[in-house]
Amino acid sequence: MRQLSKSKIIAFRQCPKRLWLELHRPDLRDDSGSEFAFAVGNQVGDIARSIYDPEQKGHLIDINEVGWDTAFSATTDWLADQDSPLFEAALRIPGALALADVMLPQRSDNDLHWHMIEVKSSTQVKDYHHDDIAVQAYVAQASGLPLTKVALAHVDNTFVYPGGGDYQGLLTEVDMTEEAFSRTEEVAGWLTEAQAIAALPDEPSIEPGPQCHQPFRCSFCAHCIPEKELSDYPLTSFYRLRTAGIERLEAAGYQDVRDVPADQLSYINQRIREHTISGEPYFDQEGAAADLAQFPGEPRFLDFETIGFAVPIWAGTRPYQQIPFQFSLHHLDKEGKIQHHEFLDTSGSDPRLAMIRALIDSCGDSHDHGPIFAYNAPFEKRVIADLIAAFPVEAVALTSILERIEDLLPIARARYYHPSQHGSWSIKAVLPALCPELSYSDLDEVQNGELAQQAYLEAIAPETQEPRRQTIHHQLLKYCELDTFGLVKMWQFFLKASQQAHT
Repeated sequence: MRQLSKSKIIAFRQCPKRLWLELHRPDLRDDSGSEFAFAVGNQVGDIARSIYDPEQKGHLIDINEVGWDTAFSATTDWLADQDSPLFEAALRIPGALALADVMLPQRSDNDLHWHMIEVKSSTQVKDYHHDDIAVQAYVAQASGLPLTKVALAHVDNTFVYPGGGDYQGLLTEVDMTEEAFSRTEEVAGWLTEAQAIAALPDEPSIEPGPQCHQPFRCSFCAHCIPEKELSDYPLTSFYRLRTAGIERLEAAGYQDVRDVPADQLSYINQRIREHTISGEPYFDQEGAAADLAQFPGEPRFLDFETIGFAVPIWAGTRPYQQIPFQFSLHHLDKEGKIQHHEFLDTSGSDPRLAMIRALIDSCGDSHDHGPIFAYNAPFEKRVIADLIAAFPVEAVALTSILERIEDLLPIARARYYHPSQHGSWSIKAVLPALCPELSYSDLDEVQNGELAQQAYLEAIAPETQEPRRQTIHHQLLKYCELDTFGLVKMWQFFLKASQQAHT
């Protein structure tokens, strides 16, 4: 019998094949992109310890330092007679083990009981958290731990950080005791089934399906859905076709965009199908030019990069609030010359006020009413609206900027499509089709928004050395500049390039 960790049991709940692969073929796992999520979780966990143990009388068991055997022994000794919190308690029963984020003592007369809390970096209780808590409670009770309460603590996104390291109120608890204790037989059944899967000599045969991405993306997708078996234009290349729609088409025997009858598709997906079959781009240049003609004046092109901290680091900010730390703005003057303005602060200080002043300077004086184009403009508008709320002294100038922002995305979606976009009108899909000479893949480490956030976090970390910080600073500038320069090229293409549609 294997000792299955709680994470392995949750993997089984998502897909039995995933559990088998986790145990027998971990070399096939692709964890790219998960480092950021792990870092966020660890950060919230660190803050939880300061919240639940403000006097620092508790004890943390670091499994990576002491190993499992020592961790189990230390947990047993502490829970037997200590009256202080224990963090990362190691719990074990035959066939299963778990780590409990927070254990709080509750003594009644001479009896010592424990309140167990699982800490999550999400802002609400998610569906799979119920299984997580049920497994945790089962292992704790089966190990003989006198458990009186089980709760899940998640981030409260209405919390406003007052500064000074005071995070009381960051987490909110949801009591899940009754539900967790009522699922004992159910969890026991999961363990029996999971052990049976773990003991299989060969990989179980389970077809790919919704479980590959729910409740989160499986790390073995590349193995279970080999690239050679994929269509060049799978049904996911349709625009906003929901899972149910894809399943309906798959059930009818369709696997490729080009094979689906046009009468089963929306107007925009008919266009995708038609131009995927022909291999030629769709471009309504006359319509695009007419759309842009509605916005006279010298155009500017704006893009923000933002960061949302699970644990706020600047006073007056909330968890996961999208805080801008960088912008790029290109300005096309009346002579047709391109001017570039940019802002980036990687010092670790709150960048917003300095950014506001740089943005106001970059957008022209109060007599300049030319459009400021963004791509998916509601995002830029929301960022500026948040800046107005945070710094009302700058409200007049920022409101003037806000009222000038226009969106290039609806024009692109209505007037242009290239088969290489695979149903996406993100700037990362459209720009390489319109301007193949501009490529995000030519950038170094920062090639998309998520990587930009990771790079920024590394840049502002106290332990980051200055040469490395400067390297990141330069790469972030290049990335954001490409975003807005790409918008300039898109605007020029839509407005003037009637004879230059790329194939």
